[in-house]
Amino acid sequence: MRIEVNQIYYHVKVVGQGPTLMLLHGFTGSMENWEPLIQALSPFYQLVLVDILGHGQSDSPSDPNHYDIEQICDDLIQILTELKLDKIHLLGYSMGGRLALTFAIKYPDRVFSLILESASPGIDSKEEREERRNKDRILADFIEEKGIEAFVDYWENIPLFSTQKQLPLDLQQRIRSNRLKNNPLGLANSLRGMGTGQQPSWWDHLSQFELPVLIITGEKDEKFCRIGQQMANRLRDSKHIIVEHAGHTVHLEQPAQYINILKNHLALHKTKEDYYNGY
Repeated sequence: MRIEVNQIYYHVKVVGQGPTLMLLHGFTGSMENWEPLIQALSPFYQLVLVDILGHGQSDSPSDPNHYDIEQICDDLIQILTELKLDKIHLLGYSMGGRLALTFAIKYPDRVFSLILESASPGIDSKEEREERRNKDRILADFIEEKGIEAFVDYWENIPLFSTQKQLPLDLQQRIRSNRLKNNPLGLANSLRGMGTGQQPSWWDHLSQFELPVLIITGEKDEKFCRIGQQMANRLRDSKHIIVEHAGHTVHLEQPAQYINILKNHLALHKTKEDYYNGY
């Protein structure tokens, strides 16, 4: 379905039944990235899948201000209101993880629990944030100047995704095809509006964060394993799981183990409403 928010349309899909879990994909992705999870989880949970602004079938507005990470959180609130959903479990991967954490910090009363896969709270150092903003601006210009295919050729060969080359060829092709479907303007403005250097740093907020948080990282992704542990050390109620034989995209590289981790977490954090409704 298409949901209008402030004259911008988001592509949203709702499947399954049970407690609600919203899933937020990573940069260059879309809700299609969650396909391995849908069949396994939809009999037990109501899944709300969203194409983040500038991705998939959601709009790609020309003004980068629309992509501000806190503005998109406000958009997600309106989507939940349209769907008549009060509180949710929230899962975000990479860019979607930064968005999920921002949402939970801004609207903690709308979240039961938070699941972060290969995500960070942003960059603490002002100097490093500025350096990252400049790199993201250069990459955004590259996308617009060279086009989506040249960018995807570059993006799928960065070290962060080296472990994806061990995936079955048909899955690699689906990932590439999904990336190529994106609007280059949407990806460029996503970097300009909600890149890691552009968003606020939430590191100092973690020690006051009271919601239960599950952090998932792949053992071969050393950078995000380190970030995940640093986050876990600051959070009051967290668990950090490192998945063997996986890199940055744990949900694609080890889907069976990933699904079991999610089921265990969601079962552990059943709400009073879930019990009342028989879930």
